[in-house]
Amino acid sequence: MNKDVEYGPEGVTSPTVAVHVDQYDGSDLEHSKLLYSQSPTPTVTPSGQMRKVKSFTDTHRIRDINAASSAASARSLRPYDQVISYPDGSDAGTNQYAPSVRSLASIGMGCTDGRKMVIRRVPTSPTELFHLVRPPTPPDEETVSHESDCGEEEEDAETVHLKPRRPFWANKMQFVLACVGYSVGLGNVWRFPYLCYKSGGGAFLIPYFIILLVCGVPMLFMELAIGQYTAHGPIGALSQICPLFKGAGLASVVISFLMSTYYAVIIAWAIYYFFTSFKSEVPWATCSNRWNTPSCWIPNHNITKPNGSQTPTEQFFEKKVLSMSDGIEFPGGMRWELAACLVCAWLLVYFALWKSIKSSAKVRYITTTLPFLLIIVFLGRSLTLDGADQGLRFFFKPDWELLKQSRPWVNAASQIFNSIGIAFGSMIMFASYNRFDNNFLHDTLAVSLINAVTSLIVGIFTFATIGNIATEQNTSVKDVIADSPGLLFVVYPQAIAKMPASQLWAVLFFFMFLCLGLNSQFAIVEVVVTSIQDGFPDMIRKRLVYHELLVLLVCGISMVFGLPHIIQSGIYLFQLMDYYAASLSITYLAFFEVVGIAWFYGVERLSRNIKQMTGQRPSLYFRFCWLIAAPALLLALWVASLVDYTPPSYRQYQYPIWAQFLGWIIASLSLLCIPVYAMVIIIRSPGKSFGEKLRNSIRPTFMCDCGVNGCDICCSESEPPDDKTVD
Repeated sequence: MNKDVEYGPEGVTSPTVAVHVDQYDGSDLEHSKLLYSQSPTPTVTPSGQMRKVKSFTDTHRIRDINAASSAASARSLRPYDQVISYPDGSDAGTNQYAPSVRSLASIGMGCTDGRKMVIRRVPTSPTELFHLVRPPTPPDEETVSHESDCGEEEEDAETVHLKPRRPFWANKMQFVLACVGYSVGLGNVWRFPYLCYKSGGGAFLIPYFIILLVCGVPMLFMELAIGQYTAHGPIGALSQICPLFKGAGLASVVISFLMSTYYAVIIAWAIYYFFTSFKSEVPWATCSNRWNTPSCWIPNHNITKPNGSQTPTEQFFEKKVLSMSDGIEFPGGMRWELAACLVCAWLLVYFALWKSIKSSAKVRYITTTLPFLLIIVFLGRSLTLDGADQGLRFFFKPDWELLKQSRPWVNAASQIFNSIGIAFGSMIMFASYNRFDNNFLHDTLAVSLINAVTSLIVGIFTFATIGNIATEQNTSVKDVIADSPGLLFVVYPQAIAKMPASQLWAVLFFFMFLCLGLNSQFAIVEVVVTSIQDGFPDMIRKRLVYHELLVLLVCGISMVFGLPHIIQSGIYLFQLMDYYAASLSITYLAFFEVVGIAWFYGVERLSRNIKQMTGQRPSLYFRFCWLIAAPALLLALWVASLVDYTPPSYRQYQYPIWAQFLGWIIASLSLLCIPVYAMVIIIRSPGKSFGEKLRNSIRPTFMCDCGVNGCDICCSESEPPDDKTVD
């Protein structure tokens, strides 16, 4: 450390001192010393080693209270590049240094990088200094995360916007709400009923729960562990765990970006319905509107639906909202009402994310909790409808013949990954904002349970409503409506139209749907923003400067790519994107993610990392699923989806060959990330032979285990690691 001089009020100079903190391994080892700048021989410490300090009571104990200022409140502490040794025989912390409280305060108070420290207020007594180092109550976590006084030069007002280190969740509730908000979002309310209806109802539930137990819960636990341990998004985390599979992290970001473009379109639909619901009479209740055709038919009891006819809700969605063309080859014009709603949707997303988790976490208090209340209300209403039992039988009674096909299994896997956020990078990103010692096992179980229960609740009131419609149309449940992405916007409005005060119920329902859609969109966009910040920190600081500009750039680009979805042929492109980007690619991506972490990084090493964070190793169930069950099931699903591949369709419309080719190009944007980036990593890895390059490419970077010489990963104070060695 360079010697600095601080001037006191009397103009007397006193040397700046440095504190050297070594790992405390027992009562016989006393390495903490107070060092001063006049010592004869400097000792140079290794540079580049990272110390992760979790709290005020960490294993990095400092014997001298007056010397505690260099490591008390830091999460990560690098050794000083130059530490001046203390003269032999001296007594550190004696009265000869008592007058130097001002000098002692000028070094590294709360500093996390070992550089020069700027002190805003100098303590005037040892007691005041002690309270600064170890305050009676912990400081606000957001302040600790965001507002550091550490830097090469004194910070000024113009650089406050920069984010020198990663922020943390203010409390555990914010993290849980973020995870729950994503899982109980569009994945459950929009995608689950749609895929369940498409896959035969009860035949979908069996593979859904099997995949949830074998892949969903174990992989969620694994992703939370990786994110929390590395404190990086999906790209940065996987590049540290196993550089060879860094492409899997990149692929998850690509898929998240593609999903953000058309998920925002769903939110735009919800905004359109929300404002339309304020009319004196909901426009989808009758056939007397200007967009209705002679084929419009209002359901009546005991009257079978005529062939080729459509209900008012179907025509409102297709004729009015979408103004659908006859196919993807007939693009048509822009739907300017939807374009305005899309801009509104992105404005909501931007202002919720522009301050990173500091702003989005507060928004989630409303967007996550309120929909649960409305879901319960709609559940109670749907169970009282005529014919609800017919829909529930379709939902819970499986058709065993359908289980022999691969489609229900592939759709169930797609739903698990979409709803929980596995392989999309969302959970890795959320966990990267956690404290190092957060017990994420409880979070895993809570999120998985809430996700499964909410899926069942949404399925019950959806199929109870479909059963009511089937009774009115005198038809079977499976023939009520063609399976399409707009299922939600046809079934629910039809049920709401028959309720008393239908306008009020419509406003509440689409406000609930808007909140759920925003929860999903927050997580997807945050994955992209976080990954860009992790991958190009210097460029972001120099070019964009403000974090808000980065969020604005990501939202703006995503909005532009979403515009093709709101032209008259947009629904066909929407279906194409959802089929190839979110369904076909996800099992492939999940397979390589679990293989890279469990096989190459190693289950044993991951288990030790988890013990360092939580104090206990993962159970045999988790380790078996990571190592054998999950990879085998994912590989089987991926192969089955290719063998039984069927081109996408929208109702009776079949996509042309060029559109299918376009779909494969969309899928290849994520599929090719893994092999292409693996080849790049191998070529760039040091080594003369291919085998040596391969070995270096699978070696973790900037990661080490407790007990390795020269490495310092902090563990629980009460439960030090078993393999800790003392030099």
